[in-house]
Amino acid sequence: MLQAYVNAFKIPDLRKKILFTLFIIVIYRVGTFIPTPGIDGQALSQFFGSLSGTPGGRLFGIMGMFSGGALQKATIFALGIMPYVSASIIMQLLTVVIPQLEKLSKEGEEGRRKLIQYTRYLTVVLSLIQTFFISLWLENPQAFQGMVIVPNPGWPFRLMTMLTITTGTAFIMWLGEQIDEYGIGNGMSILITAGIIESIPTALWQTFVLLSPLDPARQQLAYWKFVLMLFLFVGTVVSVILIIQGQRKIPVQYAKQIRGTRVYGGQSTYIPLKVNQAGVIPIIFAQSIILFPATIAGFVHSVSLQKFVGALSPGRFAYEILFALFIIFFAYFYTAITFQPIQMAENLQKYGGFIPGIRPGKSTAEFLDFVMTRIVLSGAIFLALIAAFPSIVSSPRVLNIPFLIASFFGGTGLLIIVGVILDTIKSIESQLLMRHYEGFIKKGRLKARR
Repeated sequence: MLQAYVNAFKIPDLRKKILFTLFIIVIYRVGTFIPTPGIDGQALSQFFGSLSGTPGGRLFGIMGMFSGGALQKATIFALGIMPYVSASIIMQLLTVVIPQLEKLSKEGEEGRRKLIQYTRYLTVVLSLIQTFFISLWLENPQAFQGMVIVPNPGWPFRLMTMLTITTGTAFIMWLGEQIDEYGIGNGMSILITAGIIESIPTALWQTFVLLSPLDPARQQLAYWKFVLMLFLFVGTVVSVILIIQGQRKIPVQYAKQIRGTRVYGGQSTYIPLKVNQAGVIPIIFAQSIILFPATIAGFVHSVSLQKFVGALSPGRFAYEILFALFIIFFAYFYTAITFQPIQMAENLQKYGGFIPGIRPGKSTAEFLDFVMTRIVLSGAIFLALIAAFPSIVSSPRVLNIPFLIASFFGGTGLLIIVGVILDTIKSIESQLLMRHYEGFIKKGRLKARR
């Protein structure tokens, strides 16, 4: 594997792409430390420091995960790439509903460019709406335990915040597109991963402090728990890799066609149905909905609403159950939108393909839908378990470790990190194999090679 990394830097074109991608990541990380004008950063840091270890701290930790901690610092990259992710998901859903957008999606490269342009416009609109409410939240001392975060509130501050953070989001979007064009690809996902990985040094330091190897009297984490954490981490990563790579292969046989003196077709292949067809989107959707009451509670001070939000705070039983149900629902919902069994059955029949033992046409579509419905259930249950795992591990009744450390045992962050790393390895490996270099794995084979 190490030789594969050395080979990657031997190829001039691939070396330039890797170095360019690293350069863009550095720019992105620098932007997460540039403060937004008009905000008392010291008071804001003091407020979030007071929330450490509380349900509110977990809530902001989940919300700020995709921005690499920039939300807690209220920097120019406070929203991260989430407005673009939300806009992309919305456009994908609208493409199925609106005939004009569906027609654009089938017009090839030109239609794809127009859809990307619409996604950019929607990203800016979503950013402006979100930054307006963020500015109102920052101006409200009651939301910060009486602390004054904005010394000079009013419309000048609101407009400046909206302009600054929206511009930062647009710049992040541009950085991701540069990685797609000049880097190793998968730009937006790489930036999200860079933001999530940013918290790893802090988590490692917290683990070291809890172990306190230099001062046993201050030790808060037993060594047997630490060893158990390592085994749980390895097992979780292996499970995530298996579920991401997992496929149900539906065999397909193509009939022989005689044209003149030549015989076409007759080969056997398969349709790969992914176990986790929806990826991390169900978790993102579920988090957005379940955190919505907490967002509203930041602006509307109602006793009944505060009690409701308290019952739905991360770590509570009601939160975990509702979160799991939302994940399962959105896994089916998103798969139903993106997976089109009728269209697949029509394409198979058009090119002379059929599934052995299944009649072409409607029967094939029903069979594909039947199989996918059962595959999605297993994938959705796995996503729900992975999403709830950090809360289980951090529970006082289990390991009782800080949520920041526990977040690397599951959840959206781990799924994104593992998925993006696998995609990046496949991308680099494909370019190595094109130039007759050995890839990352010599004995086994990644699914991208087949």
